[in-house]
Amino acid sequence: MADAGCTVRMWGRSPEVVGEIAAHHRNTRNLAGVTLPESVTATTDLPAAVDGARVVVVALPSQSVRAVLAPLAGTLPEATVVVSLMKGVELGTHQRMSEVLAQALEVDPGQVAVVSGPNLAREIAAHQPAGAVVAAGRHDVAELVARACAAPYFRPYTQTDVVGVELGGALKNVIALAVGMAQGRGYGDNTKALIITRGLAETARLGAALGADPGTFAGLAGMGDLVATCASPLSRNHTLGAHIGAGLGLEEALVATGGTAEGVKSCRSVLDLARAHGVDMPITQAVVAVLHEGWPVAEMTAALLARPLKHERA
Repeated sequence: MADAGCTVRMWGRSPEVVGEIAAHHRNTRNLAGVTLPESVTATTDLPAAVDGARVVVVALPSQSVRAVLAPLAGTLPEATVVVSLMKGVELGTHQRMSEVLAQALEVDPGQVAVVSGPNLAREIAAHQPAGAVVAAGRHDVAELVARACAAPYFRPYTQTDVVGVELGGALKNVIALAVGMAQGRGYGDNTKALIITRGLAETARLGAALGADPGTFAGLAGMGDLVATCASPLSRNHTLGAHIGAGLGLEEALVATGGTAEGVKSCRSVLDLARAHGVDMPITQAVVAVLHEGWPVAEMTAALLARPLKHERA
């Protein structure tokens, strides 16, 4: 957004990180070697961070949103647009992140947009060409957000299928965990292609049940994001899955990964959502079993391959 010409004020919990961004335009903890634009400042004061902002962009762990944003409830003007960069489904409520934001901030759902796509942070910070989908129920909101982030190396596309874009973002993390587990076991590209393709089929089935546009899953927010997240070592979900596949326990894998892997928690809420709508999602179910029920990865693989044969498009 800074490279698109916006003045950006960031908020963070850590005084050390915020101080480094404000004073030196660097964040060595997360983006070592990258100099941030001069128009980026930072603060630990959340109300001050959003004061007067035309666009408020939220990038938090999906299960922490309500608690963190509670001080802002009911304080944002009607003209403010809220943007979700989060990829998950809330535990307990089964709500997508745009729904959580509308409730937590007490804003009209029409003020909320979502951004998703193959957007690995380090590559974007290095100004490598990338694209994303901006989805909102109102065209004018999507277009405003797109203009606010369109940079010489970053191309946003707009649409109104908020459900499909959010489901694509949430499910790709779960499928990336499964791909990582397979690679951690030493399996090759045939297995990776199988999981990615069948994972996309799971995503499309859930999307159909929730009213998403099927075409969304063939685009940047569907297949594009899925391929990047499942194939890249920069993906924390893929990396954590690989640690699990190599034999680490969940807590050990989280430490070794060194960052939030959204799929670890959201896989359970996604599976709950699927069951509530009668949607079969065997890969998601297998990931939940390995991470939260103690299944060995080898048993997960055997169970998936032993499922009854049936006529369906591969």
